This record gives sequence, C-alpha cells and structure tokens, in this order.
Amino acid sequence: MTKLTVKQLAEEDRPRERLMMHGAHALSSAELLAILIGSGNKDETAVDLMKRLLSDCDNNLAKLSKMSIDQLMTYNGIGEAKAITILAACELGRRREAAAMPERKKFATAQDIYSHLWSRMRDLDVEESYVILMNQAFREIKTIRLSHGGITETAVDVRLIMKEALLANATTIALAHNHPSGNVHPSRDDERLTRKVSEACDTMRLHFLDHVIITDGNYYSFREQGKL
Repeated sequence: MTKLTVKQLAEEDRPRERLMMHGAHALSSAELLAILIGSGNKDETAVDLMKRLLSDCDNNLAKLSKMSIDQLMTYNGIGEAKAITILAACELGRRREAAAMPERKKFATAQDIYSHLWSRMRDLDVEESYVILMNQAFREIKTIRLSHGGITETAVDVRLIMKEALLANATTIALAHNHPSGNVHPSRDDERLTRKVSEACDTMRLHFLDHVIITDGNYYSFREQGKL
C-alpha cells in the first residue's frame, strides 16, 4: 500500500505543524530532518525515510554529518539538493556547539546600572525610563525602554514592568530613569513609583535590585540610600 506524504498526514502528525504547536524541542531528529527535506519517496514518508537514514547511522547525528553527498543520494528520495540541505544543517549544528556563548552583563551595583545606561541618557532633554530584566545571578536577560516623556517626569506602568518580567522569566529587575535637569535627587513621584514597584515585586516574588536616577556624571540609588 502506498504510504502518505507529509502533507497527507493528519495535522497533529505533521512535523511542521507539531513544531508550531509544541516547539522544536518536542520533535525527534527524524522529524526535524523531515521538515528540511520536505518529502520522502513513493514508499516512505519524509519522516520514515529520515528514521531509516538515522538508523543506519546508529541514530548518531555526528555519524550522519560525516556522510558524503553521494552516500546520502543512495537513499531513494534524497537527491543532491536534499543531501546538501542535510549536510548544511549538520554543519550549522556543529558550529553552534563550537560557538562560545557571550557572557551576559552582570548588575550587582548601582554603578553597574549607571554605566550600562549613561550613554543612552546623557544627551536627552526629556525623561526616559528603563527596566533591566535579570536572572537570579543578576545577569541581564534584556533591557527595555518603558517610556519616553516630558522634561520633569515620565509615566511608567507598573503592570507593564511585571508583564515584561514574567514573559522573560526574569527573577530580578532594576529600574532606571534620567533627570534632564541634572538634579539627581528623587521627586515624590519617583519615590511613589519605587514603592509601587517594590510592592508589586513582593507580590510576584521578584527581587527588586534598585531604582537608579541618572544624570550626566552622577546617579542616585534608592538601595544605596536605604530606601529599598
């Protein structure tokens, strides 16, 4: 009996649809390779063909990567283009393993936060506010601009801060904003915002590292001043 092609499989069994629904990690190596080649042959689906190929390599991707284009083309359904695609994917995997992961910035002090954001803020004539999202080791996940406002203040939505932290799986956050006037001391609104964010972090079990006010050449740290 002629087997079905990938497109004819039930939707929940199609590798591409499964990847979209569950993520690449949920797919087997054969299914990932099947996505790359797109189709099998008249007797095998792309997934079945890749299962057979991997079985011949002892299910070892390193062995697969050592095969030549001619060796891959001995499999019915794998032409030159598909063979090249498979080997290109194997090479990308090898390069990813060899690549050194860049070290994330660490924010242990207010000075670290100041140094990170000063260049963005030093020439601004309006206030901007940022949140730095971090893991539990205080390593940066990402830095997000929350608002761009007026000369004396800018509105910050505490709910947005919490949302961004949860989406990034952050466990630690820090706030920072500038004072274009050069006055480094916090306003009543700054103190009110700090309290609200601190309360929200307590509720969400996030560590609120600091709120830093940045001016050209100076900063104010709520934590260093004992207000956090």
